[in-house]
Amino acid sequence: MRICSLIPGATEVVAALDLADQLVGISHECDFPASVRHVPVMIEPLVGKNGSSGLDIDRQVKELVASGQRLYRLNEDALCRANPDLILTQDLCHVCSITPDQLTGAIDSLRHRPKILTLSPTTLDDMIHDVERIAEAAGVRGKGQALAQKLRRRMDQVRKETGRMLARPRVVCLEWLDPLYVAGHWVPEMVELAGGENVLGSQDVPSHETTWHAVEAAHPDVILVMPCGYSVEGTVNELRRMGPTGDVWRRACEQKADLYVVDAASFFSRPGPRLVDGVELLAAMLHPTPDHPIDRAKAIKLEATIFTESCTS
Repeated sequence: MRICSLIPGATEVVAALDLADQLVGISHECDFPASVRHVPVMIEPLVGKNGSSGLDIDRQVKELVASGQRLYRLNEDALCRANPDLILTQDLCHVCSITPDQLTGAIDSLRHRPKILTLSPTTLDDMIHDVERIAEAAGVRGKGQALAQKLRRRMDQVRKETGRMLARPRVVCLEWLDPLYVAGHWVPEMVELAGGENVLGSQDVPSHETTWHAVEAAHPDVILVMPCGYSVEGTVNELRRMGPTGDVWRRACEQKADLYVVDAASFFSRPGPRLVDGVELLAAMLHPTPDHPIDRAKAIKLEATIFTESCTS
């Protein structure tokens, strides 16, 4: 089967089902695992180019959306050459990728009409169900059921371990830096499962813009900085170049709450199997033990001194 996956979470599912060799097209964000990086890219983003800051990206997105313009360009010639049997797309976030309506004209020009599977997960259970749906559509139902069962067992294990914890730290998850956004959808659920109390944002509800006043009024013990699509290094570099706005973050580091930067692109932004890795990472951060140190590629504690260090990119 020839599979075109236009969302990174679905691409990770395809690879986890041992079907990476059947991928004939991916999105510009599909970078995991490394085995998919040679597959032709079908999507070009129209915002966030040339190292745009988070504030610039937010402004560009709002302007394009307000004027009814697209945020992404689909390479219809590449899609035609790929000639897929199955296309995986999404209708959850119109900011994150192309949406099904953009595919209509391109699909009409294909030699045969492929099957379209549209994903719209808002919870961890939705994500796992999508694993089974993708497997079913790709003709490997048994593999999908096995992977789903494995993911559920891992979450059950975290739930069992954190259920014994007496203290549940108050947690705020920030999905964007400037302006501030509180993470929604599956992230609050991840926090609760990992033994924390999510005090801003709601499960199964989109992220929303907020202020530092609202963050401080929530009296968090832990603030998790997880801008959508960013790695730890990318987030730190963005913070260092924020100018006057960075002063607010520097002061936040000196307050009572512990601030952590996490690898959002790998473990929080994408609704795929690695969300379960994110739950396990959160549990280790919220309830640390000496014998399980946190991998600094996955998360680091943010200190005020980080703003005086040179940017690495």
